[in-house]
Amino acid sequence: MASLDGFPIATRWPTKDPSVIQLYSFPTPNGVKVSIALEELGLAYEAHRVTLADSDVKSAEFLSLNPNNKIPAIIDPNGPGGAPIGLWESGAILIYLAEKTGQLLGRSDAEKYEIIKWVMFQMGGLGPMFGQLGFFVKFAGSEIEDPRPRERYLNEAKRLLAVVDTQLDGKDWLTGDFSIADIAVAPWINALEFYGTKDMVGYHDLANVPDYVDRFKARPSAEIGMNVPPRAG
Repeated sequence: MASLDGFPIATRWPTKDPSVIQLYSFPTPNGVKVSIALEELGLAYEAHRVTLADSDVKSAEFLSLNPNNKIPAIIDPNGPGGAPIGLWESGAILIYLAEKTGQLLGRSDAEKYEIIKWVMFQMGGLGPMFGQLGFFVKFAGSEIEDPRPRERYLNEAKRLLAVVDTQLDGKDWLTGDFSIADIAVAPWINALEFYGTKDMVGYHDLANVPDYVDRFKARPSAEIGMNVPPRAG
């Protein structure tokens, strides 16, 4: 039987089956990337609800796994060489899980790096820019009277959506076959609904993106993974 004795996080979020992947997460756009990937890949896992409250993500136990105090994070008891490994940063986790299973990462090195390119596009652009737009529209930033911050992120969100829309011309998925690139990108585009920003970014005027997100959400892995772990404890 696998042991997670070397991971203090397991003392706060006890493990029922230490032989499977342990997911520490919350259903945010970044969080659901990993739960959807785990479902899509058919990997056994156990989900632990880690809220965004400081009492969770800044607890000593969580920081022992992720010093950057952000969800998601995982422990794979069957890591490289059979030893347990703890990982954080959703993009890194997606690449790790795809390489572990040999799935969702293309059939050649050229396809692999094309997919990773789009994962990085989401990590460095789509996620941060959409998140900032949400802050200035839905959250505390909406109280700032100066319109320039919101306009900056609004214009960048429109630009990034246009990049995705163009990439999807003639394709169901970003790089041809469904991959971790789609698992990275689609949940963040879907977050525009939560932020209340679809109309201002011209979402419904895009030729390819709306159908793309609908296709993504219709996948069984997304239907389950978008709500793992549940928001309510």
